[in-house]
Amino acid sequence: MFDTESERIPNRTVGLATWLPRVAIAVAFTMIGVSKFRDPMWVRLFAQIGFGQWFRYFTGALQITGGLLTPVPRASVIGVAMLAATMAGAVITWIAFGHAFTAIIPGTLLLVLLAAGAAEYYRLQA
Repeated sequence: MFDTESERIPNRTVGLATWLPRVAIAVAFTMIGVSKFRDPMWVRLFAQIGFGQWFRYFTGALQITGGLLTPVPRASVIGVAMLAATMAGAVITWIAFGHAFTAIIPGTLLLVLLAAGAAEYYRLQA
């Protein structure tokens, strides 16, 4: 009797473990993406990189789009993949410009995104 009832009751811990990382990633990267359009620090940084300001807009748009896709259950893997691509690019750029220590920040975010993406991928496969 108790076993069948517990199977029908959704496990809230599993629900929180599924939604919290996705929402945190969505909020963080949407805010980072929006800041690419507003913060003068990004203008200076992308000018130093030399890719042009169009690349700042492109990166911001990717981060906003990836952030908005991440909470959507069926699109979350795509959103996380988009965000991971931007972080991989940031790591490569920092290392290429001789700032390997600074690459730790996007590198850590990349690892978090890869872990969240793998967890989401395996959740969707089950």
